[in-house]
Amino acid sequence: MSILFVLLTFLLILTVMYFRRPQQAQEVLQTAPSRGIFAAVPLTLGEFQVPEGYAFHPGHTWLADEGRQNARVGIDAFAANLVGKIDSVEIADLNRWVRQGQRLCTLRHDGREIELLCPVEGVVVSVNHEVLKDPNLVVEEPYRNGWLCLIKAPELSINAKNLLQGPIVPAWMQNSYARIGNMLQQITPELAQDGGLPVKGLLFQVKPDVQQQLTKEFFLT
Repeated sequence: MSILFVLLTFLLILTVMYFRRPQQAQEVLQTAPSRGIFAAVPLTLGEFQVPEGYAFHPGHTWLADEGRQNARVGIDAFAANLVGKIDSVEIADLNRWVRQGQRLCTLRHDGREIELLCPVEGVVVSVNHEVLKDPNLVVEEPYRNGWLCLIKAPELSINAKNLLQGPIVPAWMQNSYARIGNMLQQITPELAQDGGLPVKGLLFQVKPDVQQQLTKEFFLT
């Protein structure tokens, strides 16, 4: 009888823990990314904001360590500028296991789409419902309210070693702008602004073959 009572108590505890987890995840979700200090970093090809304390995937997505193996994920300002405007965003399904470098989200505009990669490996435990309602938050506030999802990443510290962090980030961003400026001058100079900067929303303005070339070069998809 006592054994049965212990088993029932154990099952009750498991049930309570199960139903509390979604609520805890939601509490994390309702807070905008707080880690990282946003500082304007002057670059040769213009000035934009690079958040300190974030880690960046070479395919221009980022993660912020939220603690307890939780990683908040989004796209960076470079990707946001190239995309410019979107009609819808599709994010990997809840409870799906995604690998580092695997496709995480799809941004669509005017019948065309662009895919971006996941900067970390783990389980998608929540998505930003605000960007599903207002997709342009992704490109208007890429480091704040436009984040994409929260991923439970058991090997977050190991995954972070494959990402760009610290002082190297501004130089890498600058190099990305320089590379795309050079490519535009050769491929479609009318879409390169003074100094080689691409116009906002470039990827949905070029021909499909040029879009494919640029997304492969910078987003690795």
